[in-house]
Amino acid sequence: QVQLVESGGGLVQAGGSLRLSCVASGRIFSINAMGWYRQAPGKQRELVATITSGGSTNYADSVKGRFFISRDNGKNTVYLQMNSLKPEDTAVYYCNAVWTTAPWASPRDSWGQGTQVTVSS
Repeated sequence: QVQLVESGGGLVQAGGSLRLSCVASGRIFSINAMGWYRQAPGKQRELVATITSGGSTNYADSVKGRFFISRDNGKNTVYLQMNSLKPEDTAVYYCNAVWTTAPWASPRDSWGQGTQVTVSS
């Protein structure tokens, strides 16, 4: 099994910045894609940004130009730089990774425990 541990959440004023980190550990052969999702109170979990092992990225329209995802493959770590934060960005942010334990193995995915981001107006 693979564990994901997020860090970097907190309370910030509107217009501020935060950087989230997520480290994957366990029996990993490769991590295909990593990403960030968020869930606000009373809402469904939604995609924020994803990044493949080759560096291709995908962003939700609501965060384009403000959030930037990156990864360090050697450290099995993904980052989310969040700039120009808005109160509507307030949510629990979850890390996700799609990984395999061997070249022939089917991909599986894991979720982190989540980290709270609160943006005050």
